[in-house]
Amino acid sequence: MPVEELTTVLEPRALPNFVETPQVIGVTERSLAYIAAGFPVHFRGVSGTGKTTLAMHIASKIGRPVMLIHGDEEFSSSDLVGGEYGYRVKKVIDNFIHSVLKTEEDMQRRWVDNRLTVACKYGFTLIYDEFTRSRPEANNTLLSVLQEKMLDLPAAREGNESYLKVDPNFTAIFTSNPEEYAGVYRSQDALRDRMITIDLDHYDGETEVAITVAKTDLSPPDAEKLINVVRGLRESGKCEYAPTIRGPIMIGKTLKVRGAVVSRDNPVFRETALEILTSETSRVGSRSHQQKVREIINKLLDQYC
Repeated sequence: MPVEELTTVLEPRALPNFVETPQVIGVTERSLAYIAAGFPVHFRGVSGTGKTTLAMHIASKIGRPVMLIHGDEEFSSSDLVGGEYGYRVKKVIDNFIHSVLKTEEDMQRRWVDNRLTVACKYGFTLIYDEFTRSRPEANNTLLSVLQEKMLDLPAAREGNESYLKVDPNFTAIFTSNPEEYAGVYRSQDALRDRMITIDLDHYDGETEVAITVAKTDLSPPDAEKLINVVRGLRESGKCEYAPTIRGPIMIGKTLKVRGAVVSRDNPVFRETALEILTSETSRVGSRSHQQKVREIINKLLDQYC
């Protein structure tokens, strides 16, 4: 395999501190069953629900090398398939006759396969993270890959093949945010029909506590206190954005740095929790709205911590 292709290949390793609760195991088993049946899977959900982490976990279970792509508004089909990048220069120096120096140069554009082509060719697992951030026309090339197991090749590519037969080991895993998110395009119906979408919501309390403990140095009781606060915030319906598991993880890691404990009577803890949870749930910038959220957080801290 050319060097430029190897630079984007990831080893299918198990993720450190990955939490497997019954809920996570259930999603994993269903996903692997769909993949074994020949269908790509698509994890859709709000930010902070662990879509990318779950996709990497599934890929580690499959055991094939991983090609990771992040959706981008500037993407074109060449960013997936490949294109001509740079030049190949061939220089010949002829000094056979001592008094005559003859040189020849031949300069050609150089074709480089991009990540989708490499994954299809070698049967790797493709993780297309937030694929709806790419324009729909850039993803059109995926239609034949997922349905007919054929990748159309540009005429400029070296060789005479007009298409590439997808390796049987090729697998695709997609993630996306809801369509109402800024910078997200509506994907083609034809593309969505070729994948099985699993909608991910916030995990249950048991899973969120386990994740918080795994990602921080908090004890299970302290992690549970923070999760209760976050879940209470969600249920209040007063937040512009529902808080995610990232909030408790940020609080736990910050408390370790500041040498504070989870207690409503600890001023460092209260200040940290208020600042992090307010910033995660209020992005409009309205002081009155932020003040209302802070009042709810204070009540929840008093109740659970």
